[in-house]
Amino acid sequence: MNKKILTSSLSISQINEVNKLLDHVAKRQCDDFGNSYSDVKPDGTLITNCDKWSDKTIVRGLGKITENEGVLSEEGNKLVPSTSAYWVVDPLDGTTNFAAGIPYWAISVARFVEGQPQSAFLDVPALGQRIVAIRGKGVWRNGQLLNIQSMPSATSECISLCSRSIRVLQRKPDKPFPGKIRLLGVASLNLVSVAMGQTVAALEATPKIWDLASSWLVLSELQCPVRWLDADPAKLKAGQDLSEAAFPVLAASSKDELNRLLPWGEALMRT
Repeated sequence: MNKKILTSSLSISQINEVNKLLDHVAKRQCDDFGNSYSDVKPDGTLITNCDKWSDKTIVRGLGKITENEGVLSEEGNKLVPSTSAYWVVDPLDGTTNFAAGIPYWAISVARFVEGQPQSAFLDVPALGQRIVAIRGKGVWRNGQLLNIQSMPSATSECISLCSRSIRVLQRKPDKPFPGKIRLLGVASLNLVSVAMGQTVAALEATPKIWDLASSWLVLSELQCPVRWLDADPAKLKAGQDLSEAAFPVLAASSKDELNRLLPWGEALMRT
């Protein structure tokens, strides 16, 4: 492939190439589902051979689609690339579910330009769903354009928590939690559930940049307010080591919901 001049947006051809790459990886993951053995990483999380294969395949494929752009991934390089545009990859978000035989996990790939996600691809292999977001252009699910008017409003009052944010219940023991709790076990899908109208809010205590990169843009394009409770991922610096960096976040379906849940988000951050 000939070298391409850096542009803020991917071309239609490049978007198609990313989709083909994700088709290939998603098929392998579905084939491996239920047949993978897991190991424990130093941070206590699980990893399978499928995680490793997926990471290498995606990183190699992206290098062919956009040459001379860095890649930051959960299973590979964790330093913020020095290139103006770079990719952030979580090859298999929800490894615990995947290894346990629970058919709910995701592939998350996002391209950042000047520190902000410009393109995002979030695939849910077991459900045959793919969400694509392009900054300023919108969000598509399985090729169908989504917009604020067409998205259903969450009526169940479900609020997605991660396993670590569940401790917020201990921080405010005298008050009932203002919603029905859901723990899906996949950070990217927890957050994007707000944009899809499945939940009214999501609270993530320790997401890494690769956990939130794709859902961040989807939330933004569908005008779901986001509040960073500590560090702001929009302020990353080249060379910064993100292996231990977390970006606690509260996402909501509206400003009213954000304000209603904000005291709980703030309580989570109290030491």
